[in-house]
Formats: sequence, C-alpha cells, structure tokens
Amino acid sequence: QVQLVESGGGLVPPGGSLRLSCAASGIIFSAYTMGWYRQAPGKQREWVGTITSNGWINYADSVKGRFTISRDNAKNTVYLQMNSLKPEDTAVYYCHCNDGVGSWGQGTQVTVSS
Repeated sequence: QVQLVESGGGLVPPGGSLRLSCAASGIIFSAYTMGWYRQAPGKQREWVGTITSNGWINYADSVKGRFTISRDNAKNTVYLQMNSLKPEDTAVYYCHCNDGVGSWGQGTQVTVSS
C-alpha cells in the first residue's frame, strides 16, 4: 500500500520561499510519475506540476518560473521548491503518485501572508 507523507508547509511572507517534501513508501518509487497539486479554500484542487520516472517535468502556467519539482529516488522523496511566493499560492499542497490507483498524501498547509 502506497503511503505519501508531505512536510515543509508553513507561513511565509509574499516573496518568500518554501520547500515541500513528499516521502513515499510501499512502492518502487523510481518507477512512478509523481505530482503536486493544491487546493485553496473554496476552490477545486488544481494541478501544480509533475515529474515523470525519467525526469521529465511539467508545470502549471501559474507557477512556471517560480516553482521547481525534483526527485531523489534514493530517498523515495519528491520535492517542490517554491520561490517568489504570492498570496494566491496559499493552499493545502498535496503529493500524488500515478500508481494506477492514484494515491494522495494528507496535504501540508502553505500560507503566504504578511
């Protein structure tokens, strides 16, 4: 059974940075595409970006140039480096594994506010 555990969220002022981590277990991590999504209050969950098993990366237009996804297969972990954060980036951020079932972590809160 896949388990995904996000960490690294918090409160940051506009223009600040955060790095989120998602540790995976129960899978051959290196074989799977991993993604980040977010859900702001009162809004639908939206896709942030994806990294495939061979390292191809795509981003939503809203975060392109500010967010960076990476993975460390030796640590079974995917990261989301977020720079130049804006108040509209405030959301719960979720890690996703494209394992055929579609597994999700519990989410980590990111709040961008002065």
